[in-house]
Amino acid sequence: MSTPSLRCAVLDDFQGAAAAFADWSPVTARGVEVVAYPDHLDDEDALADRLADHDIVVTLRERVPFPASLLERLPRLTLLVASGMRNSVIDYAAAERAGVTVCGTASSSTPPVELTWALLLGLARGVVTENTALREGGPWQQTVGADLYGRRLGLLGLGKMGSRVARVGLAFGMEVTAWSRNLTKERAEAEGVALAPSKEALLADSDFVSVHLALGERTRGLIGAAELALMRPTAYLVNTSRSAIVDQEALLDALRTGRIAGAGLDVFDTEPLPAGHPLRTAPNLLATPHLGYVTRDNYATYYGQAVEDVLAFLDGAPVRVLP
Repeated sequence: MSTPSLRCAVLDDFQGAAAAFADWSPVTARGVEVVAYPDHLDDEDALADRLADHDIVVTLRERVPFPASLLERLPRLTLLVASGMRNSVIDYAAAERAGVTVCGTASSSTPPVELTWALLLGLARGVVTENTALREGGPWQQTVGADLYGRRLGLLGLGKMGSRVARVGLAFGMEVTAWSRNLTKERAEAEGVALAPSKEALLADSDFVSVHLALGERTRGLIGAAELALMRPTAYLVNTSRSAIVDQEALLDALRTGRIAGAGLDVFDTEPLPAGHPLRTAPNLLATPHLGYVTRDNYATYYGQAVEDVLAFLDGAPVRVLP
């Protein structure tokens, strides 16, 4: 009697990228059936039902939480592969108790840096508004662009991504300041950046504010109504980091009342963003559907290394084990 094949689920494969950017034949040759799901399930019961007969799951970034309550309902699961080497929505202790090995992949910080500037420039020059008008026969020149040269860019966070964003700002001739709780004057100056005396001072004095912090207890809700009220009415806020760092309702109110000039978002409290969500029609908002990491090179890395992770696990020698 033949041994039943293993089953591998690839979650949230909206674009069919798993098959397009990696060769899974070495995995299927080992008797593993690979099933890519193009939809997203928010409901834990539905997700548990879908994954109940899978031994391996490949999950994209931090879109699908794997708490203890879900892991306990997946008796066949033995390997969970997450893109990236950091994942805040997997309960590692629960995975260990359940006998589930968790592995990661490399992930480039360059794509979200590039998207940050796409959003910032798009906001500053009214690119979407003007392009839409041009294509639809609307008014010729209806926005007046905001200058970057000589203006102040305030960065919340000066880590791997924040420092790269800073270099681009400096190349544009912007004055760049940064703040985070642990940022030192020496570290900031090493990047050619001034250390803001406080979060409040950075918000009040910047023409553009960009968020580049990791999500944690100290950064959750870091920017709320009081902080947004400190910003200039001509200032713009960009968040390509984590949605929960900026209070979504407070930001909506700031956009609706014109408290700030605009915002650029690539991250949301709920993803995919539900149809009819107020952010879809918020004024002066330039938003993208979490495209920060979505590039050809990143997908090739995610899924190519996911294949490597699965093969190594099958050989009894897991690689890139998390945490």
